[in-house]
Amino acid sequence: MDTEQYEEAVRDYEKVYQTEKTKEHKNLLKNAQLELKKSQRKDYYKILGVQKGATEEELKRAYRKRALMHHPDRHSAASVEVQKEEEKKFKEVGEAFTVLSDPKKKSRYDSGHDLEDDGMNMGDFDANNIFKSFFGGPGGFSFEASGPGNFFFQFG
Repeated sequence: MDTEQYEEAVRDYEKVYQTEKTKEHKNLLKNAQLELKKSQRKDYYKILGVQKGATEEELKRAYRKRALMHHPDRHSAASVEVQKEEEKKFKEVGEAFTVLSDPKKKSRYDSGHDLEDDGMNMGDFDANNIFKSFFGGPGGFSFEASGPGNFFFQFG
């Protein structure tokens, strides 16, 4: 566990628990399973480039920086592959901010729970809505994909 080799830790704790079914061994196994699960998901703190204890203002600042860095408008002259990769990163930044800026979602995320368990399906959010709230609504611009590799930008 200390070396963050969670798969090995789970296997080891499973063997120990099979031989000695104590409450302590069960808790160690559950903890290792939780840490393994957490290690296999997106690291929203890393995506935004902030520490786990970041303040609301630090989260906003990091979001603004990363959203502008990966916004599709900045990469309109790039290859289709680069555009797709930047669009993916832009959406991940929006997803990370959506979770970390909401105390309930952040708490669930930090404790290792699945966000989808409470109907917080992260596939339903729109990164453009978050971006617009930071950089302007009407009169701003938006990015939309009308199909694979087809993008258009709307200026108000």
